[in-house]
Amino acid sequence: MMKKILVADDDANIRTLLRHVLTREGYLVVEAGDGREALGLLKEHTVDLAVVDVMMPLMDGLELCQHIRETYDIPIILLTARQQLSDKEQGYLHGTDDYVTKPFEPEELLFRMKALFRRYSVASDDRIRLNSLVIDRKNYEISDGNDVLLLPVKEFELLAQLAQYPGRLFSRSELIELVWGADYEGDERTVDVHIKRLRQRFADYQNDFLIRTVRGIGYKVDMVNS
Repeated sequence: MMKKILVADDDANIRTLLRHVLTREGYLVVEAGDGREALGLLKEHTVDLAVVDVMMPLMDGLELCQHIRETYDIPIILLTARQQLSDKEQGYLHGTDDYVTKPFEPEELLFRMKALFRRYSVASDDRIRLNSLVIDRKNYEISDGNDVLLLPVKEFELLAQLAQYPGRLFSRSELIELVWGADYEGDERTVDVHIKRLRQRFADYQNDFLIRTVRGIGYKVDMVNS
């Protein structure tokens, strides 16, 4: 099924450019010239990803971004002419997944879109079972049938990412991109720290799963036959 992209930008030239580029890549496109119009389109169409300009009349991109995040589970990319770190921070605080600064190469937007689709497709299964443990991605809960375990967000997302593909090896750099995002500027050792915490938290569940280290590469989750 062809994916449908919402393009919200008050610049008609940008909308025309993106319509041309996205249509050529096989996407369906719906367009809005301001945030309010975009909200109306979201109610009418099943949209798979939103490309949103920050500076728009009636409702700006930050407000629109927040509305989308509160109601829809879709990736959001903000477009802006601003390059200040504080502006990017506001974008992420309002719920965007990624940020592209104008002027931009259409190819950059495309590969960022594809990366987000990969991340969201991985996250699309709400419940992952690891023998007696059930990971509920929608509610950020892990249950062993008796108790509900609540983890810090990144620990939860890291475990869910590994558990989604038991037996598959993920490099540290892959996990950084999938869990922390492509713009994360920290050290890959962050992954090691979180893995250590997960092993400590689930020390009593080694009959269900194990997090294995592949030296020099990364980590994988193995199911334990019970």
